[in-house]
Amino acid sequence: MRRTLRSLFYAFMAALFVAAGASVTAQDWRTASREPVGLAPDPHVVKEALVQVYGARAVGAKGLFGVHTWVAVKPTGATEWTVYEVIGWRLRWSDSAVVVRTRDPDGRWFGAEPELYAEKRGAGVDELIKRIDKAAREYPYAKEYTVWPGPNSNTFTAWIARAVPELEIDLPSTAIGKDYLGSSLFDSAPSGSGFQFSLAGLFGLAASGVDGVELNLLGLNFGVGPHGLKLPFVGLIGGFRPAQAAAAPEPAAPN
Repeated sequence: MRRTLRSLFYAFMAALFVAAGASVTAQDWRTASREPVGLAPDPHVVKEALVQVYGARAVGAKGLFGVHTWVAVKPTGATEWTVYEVIGWRLRWSDSAVVVRTRDPDGRWFGAEPELYAEKRGAGVDELIKRIDKAAREYPYAKEYTVWPGPNSNTFTAWIARAVPELEIDLPSTAIGKDYLGSSLFDSAPSGSGFQFSLAGLFGLAASGVDGVELNLLGLNFGVGPHGLKLPFVGLIGGFRPAQAAAAPEPAAPN
């Protein structure tokens, strides 16, 4: 039944974009840009602890309606960023889709420019980083990956957000998979606050002070919250995001 629903969903997506005249430009993912875009502070300059949460349009046709998300951390005094994310294709040669590695947190995702969804810095953040690491290593779907309705990279980010609600992550409507709760029907909303009812990520309702009110229909998310209007395909409209220029200012020249 789930496979049939998935096939119908993909057929619906294809028909919708053909009808709208949409097109996808083929791009070799091996040569796509992974360059940083300047949203992350230089860890050699900024010594305080930092957590940033990002998302960017997924690779290929999936990017028409969904994003890939990840969590980046830098403990106090660290000179490198550590990124936590789920990458489905790793299951072809590994027993876990969870990836913990050093990389630029604001790097393009195979050409797609990232957006900053949440940021915490300073006092108390080192403790949050420890809890993020613990949650990532306890992720229950590490051996599974399904683009729709989950578990996928957005399910992973929502898992961390629920474990560390102080991050106040407001994932966009394009983070398909954030509403996947496995066999559970009830939990906190994806931000870790409020409540959520979800039927295998295919139908549900969530509400909190961070997420606002969201309705999930076959993985497509509609809602309104403190940061604006949330719509499928589009994401957030007319809302506020954390500072999109999070990098530390250049030091003043000596007199």
